[in-house]
Amino acid sequence: MHDPDSASFADLTIRDFVRRLASAEPVPGGGSASAVTASLAAALVAMVASLSQDRPKYAEHAGLHAEIRGRGAILAAGLIELADADADAYSGFAAALKLPRDGDEAGSARAAALQDAARRASEVPLETVEMCLDVVAAAEALAGRSNRNASSDLNVAAMLAAAAARGAAANVLVNLPSLDRADPFVGQATVRVDELIHEIERLAQRTREVVLSGETRAPLVPGVAGSVT
Repeated sequence: MHDPDSASFADLTIRDFVRRLASAEPVPGGGSASAVTASLAAALVAMVASLSQDRPKYAEHAGLHAEIRGRGAILAAGLIELADADADAYSGFAAALKLPRDGDEAGSARAAALQDAARRASEVPLETVEMCLDVVAAAEALAGRSNRNASSDLNVAAMLAAAAARGAAANVLVNLPSLDRADPFVGQATVRVDELIHEIERLAQRTREVVLSGETRAPLVPGVAGSVT
């Protein structure tokens, strides 16, 4: 299990993270891998924005480049934190499963702990899916408005973020059955995941289309990329 007092996944080398992912330990698992993948996508988006700044050819999009460069870096860091949070959420659920169940009082305490842990194990990957939408929205905004020599990286970012979103969404849905069906969160999360994945796929597809066509697009109003969601 992930030890909350141990180093963040961000402090591991890529090699060490992959080795831990391949080990028999339950964490990091699919949720953390999804968050790390989305973090890489966000970093690619920030890279494309950086490669587009201070280029006279793309000067009319300078405000967008500055905005997305900063946001991409924030998203990349936040998604790494979600990788840790996902591991901690799983560890919390595993710990709740080990609580004593004999006796009414112990059984009730265990049931309540399991509900709390399952809720957290659903909330964290849901947040990952939401951040994936921010990543894809940024990639789509840059498509046709950034350094053409790095446009393929936007396509890669969009594909990575879409895959990460689907992975995180699967983790949301797999944990919901552990919650009380009467909990409004179950229905709300199910609908929200469906909405998010649909929009992510739409934006990822649009990013691919613009990149492959080589289309040049008109400038966006500053801040509009953040209003996509």
